[in-house]
Parts: sequence; structure tokens; C-alpha cells
Amino acid sequence: MSIDRRKFIKNMGLGLASMSLNAKSLSIIPGESESLLVKDRKQPKPAPKGYDRLPLSWYYFRVRNLKNQLEQKKVDAILLESDVNKVYFSGCFRGSGERTTWVLFPLNEKDTAYWYSPGIDRDLIDSWWATDNKYYFCYPHGEGGYPNKGKVIAGRQVDLFEWLLIHLKDKGLSGKVIATDMNLSNSQLKQIGKELPKTEFININSICEKMRIIKTKDEIALTQRAYRYFDKIHAFARDYILEHGTNTNDFEIGQALKAYGINLLMKDLFYDGKPHNAVGIEVTSEYVRAGVSTGYPHPNQLFYNPVKKGQPVYVNTDIKIGGCGGEAYRNYQIYPVSKNQDKMWSIVSETIQIMVEETKPGALCSDIAYKVHKHQVDNGMQDYIYHRPGHGTGLNFEGHQAPYLSLGDHTPIQEGMMFSVEPGLYDSKRGIGVNPSDNLLVTKNGSVLMTRVPFSKEWSYLKI
Repeated sequence: MSIDRRKFIKNMGLGLASMSLNAKSLSIIPGESESLLVKDRKQPKPAPKGYDRLPLSWYYFRVRNLKNQLEQKKVDAILLESDVNKVYFSGCFRGSGERTTWVLFPLNEKDTAYWYSPGIDRDLIDSWWATDNKYYFCYPHGEGGYPNKGKVIAGRQVDLFEWLLIHLKDKGLSGKVIATDMNLSNSQLKQIGKELPKTEFININSICEKMRIIKTKDEIALTQRAYRYFDKIHAFARDYILEHGTNTNDFEIGQALKAYGINLLMKDLFYDGKPHNAVGIEVTSEYVRAGVSTGYPHPNQLFYNPVKKGQPVYVNTDIKIGGCGGEAYRNYQIYPVSKNQDKMWSIVSETIQIMVEETKPGALCSDIAYKVHKHQVDNGMQDYIYHRPGHGTGLNFEGHQAPYLSLGDHTPIQEGMMFSVEPGLYDSKRGIGVNPSDNLLVTKNGSVLMTRVPFSKEWSYLKI
């Protein structure tokens, strides 16, 4: 590690203010751990700098693809309500919360999008892809109340679903076929019968999900770019632990890697403070933990544990660029390493290799889970198994996504799927947990890990 980098990493323990400043400088100075990154994984080519999000044209094509799949169903329009689908198909990054939002794509119109939204998001929507945007003021909406238009009226509370149906009627959709991702309740079906008689709503959740599951080349390239930053962030975290040793704790490690990671990304991203640039950006650090808390798969305690010799450190972080990315975790065993720690780490490392070798087009998700769990049990780890070995990687706001590498999921694996890699083992009595994660991309002939961070003792076993 260079003298400059060691000085900076040491100074990052002085406080959060200096942490951010030092992280900005550190983002251009390579450290010793980066030299250990794996160089020979056959990963896809990452998106270049400047390609910070999927372009509007990508969303046009996805909506056209969805329309093509619905032509035989005689569908007249597509109505999306869930944030996951609205972001995936429109590219407008925003969340609804209690302020319900819908977007409508008529099939007989090319590249048009009609929004029905709260006024709070009108500028975000209008400045992206919006042929028209009808908005209510806020939730709960009082009839006639639009203070932004000078109309301060405390009218009756408007039923927003009824409000939507009236607008759909105005669009000429009464008696038509509307494809939607909404799970309509009995009361909503009655409202439809009243406001839009003879209108048929068909559910297309499964079609939308399948499109999200199979990643396009553009999504894969942008995800691979995100994982290039992961490599540097984990190298930084490893350097930080080596430099600070027992003079730091898991909270400080997390804050340092987050400051470093954000500065690393923003050095390369276009940012002007306006909407639709630098969207879907994430570097998390909330789950970095040390000591006994690593022995729980879903701990609920605050993480402010000191790094100690003989105890593990669990570095968890998620990263996304333009909504593309995922999770990458690594576990560190601080010498002296007990026999129990060493065995648990070794079995996890072996099951990771099983997942890489066995995850390929045509295999069943349950087959992968079976082989991982069988290896764990055959090696006496049954008391430490708490969860499936992996889940589908959802982009944007989705996180976990079907299908799952689980004993009960018999979905055939297809090229373009992505899975987390977390065959974790946990011993809460001894305070030991090992659950590294990566992103496994299914390729034509097999699968490939998207980070270059090793699963090796050279990387993971540290002397401080």
C-alpha cells in the first residue's frame, strides 16, 4: 500500500467530516488489496463511463416489447401501478408511497405515456417521458383543492381509484381491454362495473416479472460497471481494517466505505443536480458488522461493535448505478482463527464453487439448492443453516426477485438471469457467521461471478 493511501486511511478514523474529504482523495489512489483482485473471470464488458443510466430509448423498446406480447390478447391499453414496474418500463425514478400513481400506455399509439399522479411529482414526470399528466393535489385529495392554482378548497375526500376510472373513461377506454399489474379487489371491480361498464381488466404481473427477470445486454453491462466499483470498495474496506485493526469498529468501517464509495462513483458520474441524472445511485453500509452479530442472518441490534482479534468482520454493501447492480458481501476472519471458524468458512467457500459450476441454463433452481444444502449437511453444518443459497437479483427498487435458488423453486434457469450467491452459515452461540454474497450472471454456457473480489484465505484471513 502506498504511503499516501496509508496516511489517508489512517486519517479517516478522525471523524465523519474528514472521512468524506479523505475518501474523495483516496478514490484515485490504488491500495494493496486491489492487487489481489481476480483478473481472469470471463465477465461481460462493463458499460463505459458516461453511460450512467439506461437511456429513454431503452424504455421505449421495453414497452414496445410488452405491447407485442399482448397483441394476441386484444389488449387496448396497459395500466401500471407498482413502482417496480413503473420504473422498469418508464425509466422515471420515483416512489409512490401513499400517493398512488399510474401510467398508461395505449397499444395503438407509439411511444406515448399518460400519467395519473400526485402533484408533488408533476415536475419529475413532466420532464421525463410524459405525453400528458393528470394530477390530483396530494393524498388525501380534497375535491377542487389545488392551492398551487390558487384554489384553496377543503372539499370532500376524493376516491383516487374512482378518479382514475373517470380519466380512463375520458380516454375512451370504456368497454375496452386493459392489461394491468394491479390485483383488483372486489370493491374495485364493482367500481369498474359502475364507471367503466363492460371493460375487462387482465392481470399481466407474470409477463412483467418475466421481462424483469431476463436481463438485457444493456442492463448486464451497466450492472457489470457497478460491480467494478464494488471491487474497489471492498479493496478499500479490507485496507481500512488492516490499517486500523482493533482501533476501529463496524460502524466506522461502514461509514468509511460508504463515503469512499460515493466519492468513487461521483468522480465518474454526470451530475448537475437536476432530475433524471445520477438516478438509481446507491452505496449502502448499514449491515457492516463485527463479532457476535455476524452469527445472526437477520440481526436487529445496532452495529457498534469493536473489531477484535479472533472474531469475524462482515462487510456488507449494496451498490447501484442507474438502478443496476446488487449486493456483494465479504467475511473476514481475524487471526487467531478457531477450528470452527475455519471449517465454516471453508464449507461456504466450497458451496460457492458448487453454485458457480452448477448454475447454468436448463438446470432447476431447486437442483442448485439441493447440492448446496447436501454439501453443508454432509460436512456437519446442519445446525448452522438458516436460509436458501440465493435469490434472483432485482434491479431498480426490487432487490430480491424470483426465481429463488431454493428447495421449493423448480424454475428452469435461463440465460440472462442473475442470482445472489449467499450459502451462508451462522453459529450464534460462538458468534460466528459466514455469508459472502456476489452476483452470479447466467451465460449461454454456464455462469460467471460479476465481482473480482476473491473467495480466498489470502483475501479473507487477516492479521491485525
